[in-house]
Amino acid sequence: METQKSSTSHIEITIEDPNAPPPPPPPPPPPSSASLDDAPTRWLSPILAGFHAGYFRISLSLGWQAMLWKTLFPPHHAAFHVLNITLWSFSLIVLIILSALYLLRCLLFFSLVKSEFLHHIGVNYLFAPWISWLLLLQSAPFHSHYSPRVLWWFFAVPVVVLDVKIYGQWFTKGTRILTAVANPTSQLTVISNLVVARAAARIGWQEVSIGCFSLGMIHYLVLFVTLYQRLPGSDRRLPAMLRPVFFLFFAAPSEASLAWDSISGIFDTCSKMLFYLSLFLFTALICRPNLFKKSFKKSMRRFNVALWAYSYTITLLALAASKYAKVVTGAVPRALMFILAGLSILVFLSILFITTFVVIKHASNRHFHKSSKKIFG
Repeated sequence: METQKSSTSHIEITIEDPNAPPPPPPPPPPPSSASLDDAPTRWLSPILAGFHAGYFRISLSLGWQAMLWKTLFPPHHAAFHVLNITLWSFSLIVLIILSALYLLRCLLFFSLVKSEFLHHIGVNYLFAPWISWLLLLQSAPFHSHYSPRVLWWFFAVPVVVLDVKIYGQWFTKGTRILTAVANPTSQLTVISNLVVARAAARIGWQEVSIGCFSLGMIHYLVLFVTLYQRLPGSDRRLPAMLRPVFFLFFAAPSEASLAWDSISGIFDTCSKMLFYLSLFLFTALICRPNLFKKSFKKSMRRFNVALWAYSYTITLLALAASKYAKVVTGAVPRALMFILAGLSILVFLSILFITTFVVIKHASNRHFHKSSKKIFG
C-alpha cells in the first residue's frame, strides 16, 4: 500500500508598521574611470576646439606694452620698476596659459591645427607665439648674458622654418599664388623676421640680425606692392571682424625702424624714413573710420579676439615715436610721443577690460562648456 505524504504550504504574512522609518536607499555605484575622465574632457574640449593661434594676439599686445612701459618709465624709480615687473609677470603668465592651451590643442585636435596650417590666414598667426616669447626676452626687467642666446635659437628656428614654408610656396606653387593668398595678416611673417633681427642685434649677433632684417624687408616690399595694387585674383576679402588687421600696414615699418635702430645703434635716417612711412599709413587708416565701423559693432555684440590688433599695432607705432623723440628734439616730437603712448595705453586698457569682462561673464555661467563656444568659437 502506497503511503501518500501530504505536503503543507506555509504562508507568511508581514504587517508593516506605518510609523517605521523607510529603508535606506541603496548606495550609489562607484564612479567609473571613464566617467571621471569624461568630465574634464567635456569642459575642455569646446575650448580647445575653438582655440587657435590668433589668440596669441593678446600676448603680442602684452609683450609690446611691457616694452613700451619699460621705455617710457625709467627703471631707477622704484614705483615704475615695480609697475614694469608686474606687467611683465602678467604677460608671462598669460603667455604660459596660451601656450599650454595650444599645446593641448596640438595633441588632442591635430587635424584642426593642420587645417590652420594650410589656411591662408591662419598660418600667419603661427608666428605669433614665437614673436611673443622673443618680446618677453627683450622686455624683461632683468639682464642675462647667456640664457637669451639659448632661448633665441629656441624661438627663432620655428620662425625660419615657417618662412621656408610660406615664402617657398610663393616661388614654387603655381602662377599668381601670391595674389591669391596674400592678405594683411601676411605682414605678421615680416614682423616676425624683424623681431628676430632686433633680438639678435641686442645680444650682439650683428650678421644674423642683418640677414633677418633683409629677409623681412624684401618680403615686406613684395607684400606691400601686391596688396596695394589689388591685382586680379586677390579679391578674397577678409571677414568684417578681421578688418582690425589692416593696422598691420603701419606696424611692419614701425618694427623695421626699431630693428634698424638696434642694428645700427642709432635712430638714423633709415629708421626715420620707416617711421615716417608708418606714421603716414596710420594717418591714412584712421581717416577712414567706415572701414572699421562694421567690425567694431559686431565685436560689441559678440567678442572677437581680432580687437587686439588695434592694441599691439598702435603700441609699435608709439615705441617708434619714443625712439624718434629721443633723437629729434623739440616740442612736436615729444607731443607726438605722448599722444601715441597715451592712445596706446588707453586702447590696451579698454580691450583688456572688455576681454576680462567677457571671460568672467561666461566663466560664471553654469554651462560653461556651452558658453565657451561664444569666446573661443
